[in-house]
Amino acid sequence: MLSQGGLTQKELEDLEKALNSETKIVNIRLREGEYQHSLAKAIGFFELELKFPNAKELVKKLFGEEKAEDAQFISKIQTILKKMEKSGIIKILPKEKPWELQRYALTAFKFQDVEKNQIIFATKTEIGKTRELTRDRQNLRVPVRQPKITTARVPLLIAIIAISLATTLWSLVQPRITLIIFVSAFSTAAVSSTLLGMIIARKRL
Repeated sequence: MLSQGGLTQKELEDLEKALNSETKIVNIRLREGEYQHSLAKAIGFFELELKFPNAKELVKKLFGEEKAEDAQFISKIQTILKKMEKSGIIKILPKEKPWELQRYALTAFKFQDVEKNQIIFATKTEIGKTRELTRDRQNLRVPVRQPKITTARVPLLIAIIAISLATTLWSLVQPRITLIIFVSAFSTAAVSSTLLGMIIARKRL
């Protein structure tokens, strides 16, 4: 799942770096079943889906909804995560908004802990799939060139609106109203007025 608003270019680059990292040696124990290992594994799970989780999301995944609403337990987990940051296992990301919880990212997906254990948080297949997702996301970030509506078109639009409105009024005063002429002229006036309004609004920004 994706974080609110999606990942920034910097976050995508950080994720690529972690995916490509060699085995990282850390001075902390990552024994399976203990908090550090569980938290790192959960962070990795989220990242493989292109999301950097906060402490509450991690707790909800690992321990359930009730624990995720326990402020004391969240604080305990944040303390452990801070210790893991100091050991180089994770990094704490800048907050998107001041009132939000901090989010976390792995610095690598392969570690050697203080007990010389080799820890791998993603298979080659999972890493390959995530690389594809990051490439797709980066491609989506390529800006699409939008057609410009310039102020040079203002006189033309005004002329079109005037002619269309005149034609609309002319068709109304005829003994027999020609529906095709009336609808075409009125529609042209409406579209041209909308475009003119967009140009004026852009000039004011």
